[in-house]
Amino acid sequence: MRLSKNFTLAELTRSSTAKRMGIYNAPDYEPLQNLQRLITCLVQPMRDELGPIRVSSGYRSLALNKAIGGSENPISQHCKGEALDLQFWQEGVMCNEAIYEWVKNSGLEFDQMINEYDFEWIHLSYKDGQNRNELLEAYKDEKGKTKYRTPKDVSII
Repeated sequence: MRLSKNFTLAELTRSSTAKRMGIYNAPDYEPLQNLQRLITCLVQPMRDELGPIRVSSGYRSLALNKAIGGSENPISQHCKGEALDLQFWQEGVMCNEAIYEWVKNSGLEFDQMINEYDFEWIHLSYKDGQNRNELLEAYKDEKGKTKYRTPKDVSII
């Protein structure tokens, strides 16, 4: 099923963990509608300007989210079809900062954008209303636990 000219549902639900563990990973109606909004309102416009964007983690069923140790409280936005983890490669070099800067400067609404572990990937979410335009950085504390903080430069144009 095509969600836009460059994105399919198959690429947003692809998971090697789900395949390996036999976990059903297809969205119901509401998460599917949320994925459609996320792609239409944010990710396809980004793709149109930057070029090919890789979805490293998309929709996750509750069972898949549990299997990979995803957020349970609150339930991950991935399970609601509201979030994707993205990467951008240019000439064989990962350029995820380009995603981050594009979103910050686009003027488009988003819920959360998280720079994950010094730009290993970008978590990007979009909700149907009440988007927070929240910027965060994920990092590991001294005990190896994931923590989040507001980045030093938080201005959004």
